[in-house]
Amino acid sequence: MDMRLSCAGKISRQPFFSRGAAWALLVVLGFCAAQAASAAAASPEINIATYNLRLNTASDGPNAWPHRVDAVRALIRYHEFDIVGTQEGLPEQIADLDAMPGFAHVGVGRDDGKDAGEHSAIYYRTARFDVEKHGDYWLSETPGKPSKGWDAKCCNRIASWAKFHDRVSGRRFFVFNVHFDHQGEVARRESAKLMLNKMREIAGNDTVICTGDFNSTPETEQIRTMKTAFRDAREVSAELAYGPQGTFEDFKLDSALPERIDYIFVGRGIEVLKYATLTDSVEARFPSDHLPVVARVRLP
Repeated sequence: MDMRLSCAGKISRQPFFSRGAAWALLVVLGFCAAQAASAAAASPEINIATYNLRLNTASDGPNAWPHRVDAVRALIRYHEFDIVGTQEGLPEQIADLDAMPGFAHVGVGRDDGKDAGEHSAIYYRTARFDVEKHGDYWLSETPGKPSKGWDAKCCNRIASWAKFHDRVSGRRFFVFNVHFDHQGEVARRESAKLMLNKMREIAGNDTVICTGDFNSTPETEQIRTMKTAFRDAREVSAELAYGPQGTFEDFKLDSALPERIDYIFVGRGIEVLKYATLTDSVEARFPSDHLPVVARVRLP
């Protein structure tokens, strides 16, 4: 306490701080506490990617899967993908990626709804994310069973999805991953409509991210349909998009990459901090015939 003489000669006791100073200190402390709480509540960043693996076929010769599996796994780990939607993975490729420490996947084979055929698998870091529920559906008039849709000629097409719980932030969100048909124009247009309907049906008003190989360039009707409900991560990235626009290189290092067919779409409130099309190669060979696309996002 501050000891002072009063006008009457008596000793008076006054606090070190006046009431005004004390009030100002409380305001400052309150502001700091609010800032700390806001920082604690801020959603941590997530690196989400889409990557067409190119199926395992011996006809690819030196670009066949056994020659590039290590490069694919190394790329995923080096660039610190947290969640990656993959396309074209056959059962043996899925098993190879399952061998990556710290990762697991959801998704089934498109041929039988079990293991057979290509997958649209979603890989995620098990130390950070829990899967609360997941499922699959086919891009067809009968999405609940293995089936070929509309004018698709060669094969079934499948979409897989998962509801994730981020143990770091406590937030919950959905990821959908898909591979559109490469031949049927009607199939691609109708698949986009089906995707929007299924995402509304499954996720409701929750936060959604959609990854995939859409076999469609940006000006097509199906991509415009997707953008009626979602934003193209490349277009809304806070930082200038890194890398080429095109994503299909057909294993050719000197390709002009004219086609952009792989996308990450984000729902409302999701902040896209960075976006990149990665051109990594190993000894003058790409790890796949598609370039991986990655976005660093922050959930609402």
